[in-house]
Amino acid sequence: MSSIIIGTAGHIDHGKSALVRALTGTDPDRLPEEKKRGITIDLGFADLELDGIRFGFVDVPGHERFVKNMLAGAHGIDLLALVIAADEGVMPQTREHFDICKLLGIKSGIVVITKTDLVDAEMLSLVEDDAAELSSHSFLESAPVVAVSSRTGAGLTELKEKLKEVARRVPARSTELVTRLPIDRAFSMKGFGPVVTGTLISGEIAEGAELELLPKKLTVRVRGTQVHGKAVARAVAGQRTAVNLAGVDVAQLERGMVLAEPRTLRTTQIIDVRIDVLPNAPRGVRSRSRVRLHLNAAEVLARVRVLDHPSEIASGKSGLAQLRLEVPISTVHGDRFILRSYSPAETIAGGVIVDPFAVKHRGKEMGQTRSRMNRLIEANRVEKIVAFVEMSELGGRTVEDLIATTGLKREVISDLTSQGIEQGDVVEAGGLLLSTSSLARLSQGVLSELENHHKREPLARGMLRETLREKVFTHSPPELFAAVIQKLEASGQLVAEKDIIRASSHKVDLSEKDSRLREKLEEVYREAGVECPSIDDALVRAGVTGPQRVQARKVLQLLIEDRVILRVQNEMFMHSSVLDELKVKLLDHASRHEPERLIDVAGFKDLAGVSRKYAIPLLEYFDREKVTRRAGDKRIILLRN
Repeated sequence: MSSIIIGTAGHIDHGKSALVRALTGTDPDRLPEEKKRGITIDLGFADLELDGIRFGFVDVPGHERFVKNMLAGAHGIDLLALVIAADEGVMPQTREHFDICKLLGIKSGIVVITKTDLVDAEMLSLVEDDAAELSSHSFLESAPVVAVSSRTGAGLTELKEKLKEVARRVPARSTELVTRLPIDRAFSMKGFGPVVTGTLISGEIAEGAELELLPKKLTVRVRGTQVHGKAVARAVAGQRTAVNLAGVDVAQLERGMVLAEPRTLRTTQIIDVRIDVLPNAPRGVRSRSRVRLHLNAAEVLARVRVLDHPSEIASGKSGLAQLRLEVPISTVHGDRFILRSYSPAETIAGGVIVDPFAVKHRGKEMGQTRSRMNRLIEANRVEKIVAFVEMSELGGRTVEDLIATTGLKREVISDLTSQGIEQGDVVEAGGLLLSTSSLARLSQGVLSELENHHKREPLARGMLRETLREKVFTHSPPELFAAVIQKLEASGQLVAEKDIIRASSHKVDLSEKDSRLREKLEEVYREAGVECPSIDDALVRAGVTGPQRVQARKVLQLLIEDRVILRVQNEMFMHSSVLDELKVKLLDHASRHEPERLIDVAGFKDLAGVSRKYAIPLLEYFDREKVTRRAGDKRIILLRN
């Protein structure tokens, strides 16, 4: 059975609630105050089944004081029932409600002229003309117009037939979106606990499932679900749904919150939008003005920054803007919203979310910002994904980022990103998605930094990995750095050797003078044997003085990197041949002390011919090299001949 959500709209006392009651047998006015005053104050709900179509009615208040309640119920509507009383015709709230529905992007509907029992044929004809004029050049221009009387029942049968006709033309809800239920009511029911209701605009909610409550970011569990007052195992998109929750107190729930699939959606306080100002708006939308943003079932206050020139979007015009919200909300690209002035509260505009996770824009970047936003508005789905990836610049995007931005399911995002990769616009690097242009910028940054380093330090084997990361990848995650280095190494453009990275073309070419210095330093350490000198002593022994010391240290570093000179401990270095000879002596000692193969500090001092000053560091060095292993106050010699 298909589900269709019908929203009523119209002026106060034009018979919206009476019409719903006559069609469904359910009185949508549930509050005592509503029954006492005879007007709808808050949202009301009812349902009707016609030939395999389940209609869920959302009855909204018509009084201008309760437009914010009307807006809370207007999201998620498939069909609009624009209600006009035959004895009054089109009135101010008729126009405001209709403007709101147009701004929200509702595409289908029907015009219902009520209270026909109170007028003659001539008056009815005049009201029908008013309705036609109001609907002209809108989505209701060719919609059915049905005259009814809720009191006598006249026209109700025809209305039901027209509702079925229009409903059959409504496109099915997308199955590619993650679960979202904006909450328009929250209350506690005796014996059940907290209950929330709303129109399930996408996805599904099953009994026992875990959901996330946004913007509080609380994990809750579904104890039970109802659709149109009947318990069901699963509610699907397009249904009016009541959800009994566990893991939350009713005091923590309020209208405007969103139930979502865990770890899919996020909250935001800065959004980039396109705004469409009503032609009859009393004022335009100006930068720095404070407005009321109505998004799904939420109402929040926001400040406007118009991104076009001049800094105002005039009545009847459209423009790009950024909204900075006073409290967090949950939204995705493509969501539609309504703007009302702060005071007096009047509907002035609507629009669409372009970037739900925007950043504050700098003036010098405004042209690029507008270009990107227009691209996101006009592009197809693959192009949108590519654009969002490009907007991340050198930071990259995860699949999770794109899910939160678009509301699309993981498998849909994966398919779209695969198409972007096939087109050559997007690359995958280190689990992140990056535009090809950003990858090129990072790669060129690495190669340029290495080239500059090799020019500055021609005797250095390469650049420290961490230093390179800090210089080029300051605004990029570590995994992206590793992926770029890996790609450049695979292409043969650089060589990564443990903590050192160098351009593949870089070679250390010593001058004749530096070659002689290298030989002197090597000879100093070879002749010193196990009683190695400090670095300063080694330089003195090699005849290095004054300004030559800086260059000499670089030459010494080459010997260390080539493992000709090995670090034993801190500033203690020995020639590799000396350590090789000691290793041979240890192995010989082990062969003569089978099977224990033990040696203590005193024995090692005698074996190596060194004092304790050198014996302890040497033993610790051999421990690190896995030649020996400490066992109490002795060492086990691990290697054999």
